[in-house]
Formats: sequence, C-alpha cells, structure tokens
Amino acid sequence: MSGDPVRIAIDDANSVGGLLVAPDDAVACYVFAHGAGAGMTHAFMDAFADHLAAVRIATLRYQFPYMERGSRRPDAPADAHAAVRAAVAHAQRSLPAVPLIAGGKSYGGRMTSQAQAIAPLDGVRGLAFVGFPLHPAGKPAVDRATHLRDVAIPMLFLSGTRDELADIALLRGVIDGIGARATMRLFDDADHSLHVLARSGRKDADVRRLAAAALAEWNLTLAPAGPGS
Repeated sequence: MSGDPVRIAIDDANSVGGLLVAPDDAVACYVFAHGAGAGMTHAFMDAFADHLAAVRIATLRYQFPYMERGSRRPDAPADAHAAVRAAVAHAQRSLPAVPLIAGGKSYGGRMTSQAQAIAPLDGVRGLAFVGFPLHPAGKPAVDRATHLRDVAIPMLFLSGTRDELADIALLRGVIDGIGARATMRLFDDADHSLHVLARSGRKDADVRRLAAAALAEWNLTLAPAGPGS
C-alpha cells in the first residue's frame, strides 16, 4: 500500500481515513474516490496512484463513510457528497500550492460530479472519471449523466471499450451533449476496471499507465481555478 495515512474530518463528529501520495515535483493533486465495492486500498487504487505519481500527479485517496464502517451499502448521496467536500478541503490544506482535480473510480467519480453539480468544489479546476458508471450492467441508459449538464468545469472520461457500465455509443452521446467541457480517452479491449484480456497482447499495468499519462496530459490543458470554483 502506497501513501501516507491521514484523517479527514467530515464534521465535528465524523472522519474517514485517507492516503496521500505527494511527489515533491507534483503539478496537480487528484482527489481520488474509490468505487462502490472496494475501498481506497484496493489494488487498482494503489496501482493507479503509483502510476499518477510517476507523471507528477499527487493523489489523495479516501474512504466513504460506509466503507469506513465496513458496510457494503453505499452512503446516501448527501453523506457521500459531504465526504467528497471534506477530502477536497483536506487536499487544499495539505498541498496549498498544488492545483486540484477531483473525481474517482466509478461510483466515486459519480458522487464527486454530483457534488460539483450541486455547488462547485472549492479550488477544483477539473473532474476526472476512471470508468464513469453510466448505467447498470446490461441496462443501457443515460439517466445517471443528467447532472453533468450542471458541471461547469472540464471533465475527463477514461473509459474502456469493453466497459459494461458505459455503453460507448451512449457515452459518446453524453459527451457530445456536454460539448467542449468534456474529453474522452478510450482504451481498446479494457473493461470497467481497465482490465484487458491476455489475448489483447497487453497487461493491465500498460493500460493503467496510459490512463495516468492521459490524465496528466489533460491536466496541462486546464486553466487555473478561479474564485468560487
């Protein structure tokens, strides 16, 4: 497990654990939320944080309250949004000179975008989604993306062509509807966790490395966060 353990206060009575990976030469910090079924120490989260550190992107991973409690049932949206805001605030305090990006893996990315759509996350200049969960597996729909219209900052979608939770044609339609604020990077033969089959001739680490490089490249296109952003 990589990262320095931290505690993130949500309110006076509640806090969650976090892991901060902060290269000395970091050009941005990604506030990186986990997916619904596994917490911040999952092998994917750990490996992706390492790949990002290699391209000078710091990460702050953190637990949602339900994961901190050991529950399998995700939090109510308002509680998840509060955790997102607390993590962003913690990242600002920890790395005050480093620009912020927020988002996460699947559910974590969606909770982050919902929070941003309700009220801008302070200091965050872009959202990055590692496998946006557009719909449940086998049930193509775009309802989960409706709130993205209210996100006024740039968004990056890192998605595999075999993602069962994001039909590519539907995802393209969502991104086209958002317009210039949205960027998509597709990874051939990768699934929702950027896993590729052996017959593809590539390894998971290769795809994750490419995804980290895509996030770092996209970060270079972002304008500084303005007042109230």
